[in-house]
Amino acid sequence: MNTIAATAKPAIGRGMRLQWEPAQKAHVLLYPEGMIKLNGSAGEIMKRCDGVRTLSEITADLERSFATTGLGDDVAAFVAMALQKKWLEMRS
Repeated sequence: MNTIAATAKPAIGRGMRLQWEPAQKAHVLLYPEGMIKLNGSAGEIMKRCDGVRTLSEITADLERSFATTGLGDDVAAFVAMALQKKWLEMRS
C-alpha cells in the first residue's frame, strides 16, 4: 500500500455522490451503476473528503469530533483503499 502524504487533499471521485440515506440509516456513495452503503467510520471520513482539507486536517477534525487520538493510520489506510477503489481522488 502506498503511503499518502499528510498534505494530500482527497475528494469524492468523479461520477460519485455521497449522501445520507435515511432508509439505510447510513451514508451511501452513489454512482451510475449502483450504491455503496458505508459504515459509520467510513461515512465520517468520506464526508470530510472535500478536496480542500488535507489528510492531516481530516484526521485532526475526526479526533476532535470523537474526543480521541491516534486515528492517523486508520484514516490513511481507509483513504488509500478508497483511492484504489476510485471512491476518492486527489485534488491539488
